[in-house]
Amino acid sequence: MVWTTHTVFNQPKPLGNSNLFLSDTPLREALQREQGGWDAEVLASLGQQLGTQESLELGRLANANPPELLRYDATGQRLDDVRFHPAWHILMQGLIANRVHNLPWQEDARIGSFVARAARFMLHAQVEAGTLCPVTMTFGATPLLLQALPAEFRSWLTPLLSDRYDAHLLPGGQKRGLLIGMGMTEKQGGSDVLSNTTTAAPLGARGPGEAYRLVGHKWFFSVPQSDAHLVLAQAEGGLSCFFLPRILPDGSRNAIRLERLKDKLGNRSNASSEVEFQDATAWLLGNEGDGVRHILKMGGLTRFDCSLGSHGLMRRGLSVALYHALQRQAFGKLLIEQPLMRQVLARMALRLEGHTALLFRLARAWESRSNEGELIYSRLLTPAAKYSICRQGMPFIAEAMEVLGGIGYCEESELPRLYREMPVNSIWEGSGNIMCLDVLRSLHKLPGALEMLQFELQPVRGQNRLFDHAWRQWQQRARQPREEMGRLLTQQLFDLCCAAQLLQHASPQIADAWCHLTLDHRGESLLSAEVCELLLNRAIGG
Repeated sequence: MVWTTHTVFNQPKPLGNSNLFLSDTPLREALQREQGGWDAEVLASLGQQLGTQESLELGRLANANPPELLRYDATGQRLDDVRFHPAWHILMQGLIANRVHNLPWQEDARIGSFVARAARFMLHAQVEAGTLCPVTMTFGATPLLLQALPAEFRSWLTPLLSDRYDAHLLPGGQKRGLLIGMGMTEKQGGSDVLSNTTTAAPLGARGPGEAYRLVGHKWFFSVPQSDAHLVLAQAEGGLSCFFLPRILPDGSRNAIRLERLKDKLGNRSNASSEVEFQDATAWLLGNEGDGVRHILKMGGLTRFDCSLGSHGLMRRGLSVALYHALQRQAFGKLLIEQPLMRQVLARMALRLEGHTALLFRLARAWESRSNEGELIYSRLLTPAAKYSICRQGMPFIAEAMEVLGGIGYCEESELPRLYREMPVNSIWEGSGNIMCLDVLRSLHKLPGALEMLQFELQPVRGQNRLFDHAWRQWQQRARQPREEMGRLLTQQLFDLCCAAQLLQHASPQIADAWCHLTLDHRGESLLSAEVCELLLNRAIGG
């Protein structure tokens, strides 16, 4: 007998084969506004390719088959290698081919290349987040290496700036492309890197570019398969930054011992390791004692990427939720037509409107850091953006899960993986309190910080009473900031700067809605039907 127990209907199809760029109106507008519009054609092609079901499946496979530590070979020889699923390598090839790791550092880089690169990063984040870790560290390390790479490694410059992914285990000068990792934190210190105990002793002469012997450990050694790492160690002159190659110039393996790979909540496709240095050889970058200063230059760029990555994951979560709501019926209507659901989805879209506008303004500031005002803007808003966006990601994806209901909570959906990915960006490169302390420190140490903000926000004063009141209140608090106020001041700064971008560039309805959402603390106000319609249309590419 043939049993028919029920007929399946009203089940939306999963989101696949969409254009991740053309469907995102706020992203397209911000790209054009911040001088990256010349890359729109490339981004449209990239958005189409990344949005395919095949590309999304690569992301799933890379996480379902995490990396494996190979400590020894069959003869007992020490390997300290990491083996990845083929999906990982295919995803890495795409990222490197699209120069997400070095686009602004090319000699012929166009104006707006930092902005264009930010857009490419966001699109890749919607497919798979773990592969972004080696890319962002290479991106952050490259400016320092272009200035201070030791003489023995000058042959690395060409592959460092190439668009080729090369996973072979060879000396860097013999490869077609390179990846750079980092190792800062130790078991006893975490964010307090000044408590590091790894020691560095010169093998001969001391000073920039000279070789040192490293003995110690790193509790988090990111992307251990990288061709080299930037690491911190205590030299005679203080905490210093060293260039630690995986393969030494003579072709032998450096004395870097991988103890284990971390078993993490998310970010499963990416290898994070614990490592010990047993007389490893590394070369000093800059002067002894300048380690924190050098690493912080790299850290600012990687912190910005944390914000971009979380935003990309949030955008994917909203896209999945919208696609479901456009198909699923409940109580006689499509979900997207239900008034309460429209409020939920429109508020999510409004969040991303503000984030997109601020992040691309921040990308332009990073590109223009020769201007003192832009330098201060990037210095203040990078930790503020990382604090706010990365922390908002977790409840944002949880909200997207609720739109789908039970199927959004099951592993066949993308959303559980997105949810597990979210906390890492909030923790890595400094957790929330570290970001807020960085904002307070910048307000104190940068003499032109308040003047820069006044100049930045002046054009929109008088357009919205909530904005004007919040800005006056923030200035009063910021003139004598107390540490315990760090989170409040940082969040308000971020919300105000998002509001300024929307007041200047978005429709009045969207800008006013943002001010009510983030600056009005008298209670939630409903979005009008017209604003919901506008936000939802823009979120699906209308």
